[in-house]
Amino acid sequence: MSAEALPKIVEKPWGREIWYAVTDRYAGKVLEVRAGHALSLQYHRQKKETLYFRKGSGTLVLGDEEIPIRPDLSVTIEPGTRHRIVAATDLEILEVSTPELDDVVRLEDRYGRTAQP
Repeated sequence: MSAEALPKIVEKPWGREIWYAVTDRYAGKVLEVRAGHALSLQYHRQKKETLYFRKGSGTLVLGDEEIPIRPDLSVTIEPGTRHRIVAATDLEILEVSTPELDDVVRLEDRYGRTAQP
């Protein structure tokens, strides 16, 4: 993706992603999750990501744990780890990851998006 194409806005049923960096080595996004919404229960086969929660509250499901989301929480999610973000209030999250942006295996989804094999 060329520099002229960034930032890129990707609308989601739960809010939106703002892609501000996509290279062959890393990617950077801002996730805006609306209150009462949730991302898929998912995992990644290859993608490793670190999330920094800037604003809002909710719950991060990480493996078998439920972690309260609060500003300044930072977590790294290893490939193969089940996770989901549930927003009690509007959330703003900074995500940096390896560049495998299509590497999402959905296990559950509130919005009818089907699980991938």
